[in-house]
Amino acid sequence: MSYCLNPHCPKPENPNDVKFCRTCGSKLLLKERYRAIKPIGQGGFGKTFLAVDEDKPSKPRCVIKQFYPQAQGTNTLAKAVELFNQEAVQLDELGKHPQIPELLAYFTQEDRQYLVQEFIDGQNLAQELAHRGAFNEIQIRQLLNDLLSVLQFCHARHVIHRDIKPENIILRERDRKLVLVDFGAAKSATGTALNKTGTSIGSPEYVAPEQMRGRAVFASDIYSLGATCINLLTGRSPFDSYDTNNDTWVWQQYLKTPVSNQLSRILNKMLESIPIRRYQTVDEVLKDLNQQSQVAATPAMSTVVTERLVPSEVEVSRSAGYANAPKPIPQSPPNSPPTFVSPSPSQIDLELEEMKTQFLGGSKPQPNKIQPPNPTSGPSSINKIDEELEELKAKYLGNNNP
Repeated sequence: MSYCLNPHCPKPENPNDVKFCRTCGSKLLLKERYRAIKPIGQGGFGKTFLAVDEDKPSKPRCVIKQFYPQAQGTNTLAKAVELFNQEAVQLDELGKHPQIPELLAYFTQEDRQYLVQEFIDGQNLAQELAHRGAFNEIQIRQLLNDLLSVLQFCHARHVIHRDIKPENIILRERDRKLVLVDFGAAKSATGTALNKTGTSIGSPEYVAPEQMRGRAVFASDIYSLGATCINLLTGRSPFDSYDTNNDTWVWQQYLKTPVSNQLSRILNKMLESIPIRRYQTVDEVLKDLNQQSQVAATPAMSTVVTERLVPSEVEVSRSAGYANAPKPIPQSPPNSPPTFVSPSPSQIDLELEEMKTQFLGGSKPQPNKIQPPNPTSGPSSINKIDEELEELKAKYLGNNNP
């Protein structure tokens, strides 16, 4: 279907293959390439249509914004013109970002202004809230990490969005990324602009106090994002989560699922009514959001060298009950540098001599004393012990055994 963009056309629906409206005769193609399919939104300043770019082989979908103000009064009309032009300028100056709709065209046709931009397929967060219910902490953290990077991009280019709210955040269907839309209220935050009192723009529920007085700053967007989060957590209007009598936020009372103290502190700081007490930059929020508790570092499993006892040592330790048996020798992976230091030969000799004494059931030989024979250990058993101890010594000293 082709949809006629003449606001006064009584029957705007037309077949795909016609170039002029069958009812009013208006051209159906904008700039000979953009064909409206159906209306998808309407406000005081105009209408929004889903459209197709006929100039491209894939015929991708796009969005046509038609400036058609219905408000009366010279000042209101002038402001409407300014905001419509401003959106085109801001999108153009921002350039390309994967989470901001791309500006495709901006022009005038038949005395009406049009803005064409990339179509974002998905539901906005107000619709997500209505269909799926309140968000949990994990979803809010994902939202903040996703959108704060977009705000970082905007603020770095001196653009204040000024209208962040669930309706202006779309969850894109193809990659589940959040896309910030509707830059009609965006404002350039140049040095001179920041010092001027402007018009109050934005949705009252989500607007920072200083923005209500026409003095929006970068931190104003941070406030609006915080208000968006508590709306999604509670399912209530931010107005209903604020205690005016005590001048404090009480959104925690209406949570559907509990959140951590850390996230509560972050959101409350985002929502400080006095700008200087609020986060001043997106970087500050991200730092607190991603701050992890410090834990003692533990070696990764892949880097731990497996240790084992050689069989003869196990036998010695078990049979003799020797409390000070040699410690296990770490077996290093092939072709890797050794991970331990070998004991000195003299130390080995002393330990093996002590073990031999334990096997023979006597004490260390004392000078000028004759040791009584051990009836349980004949020459063959002594030789066997000597062999095992020599084997242990060889294992300790490797090829350097004297």
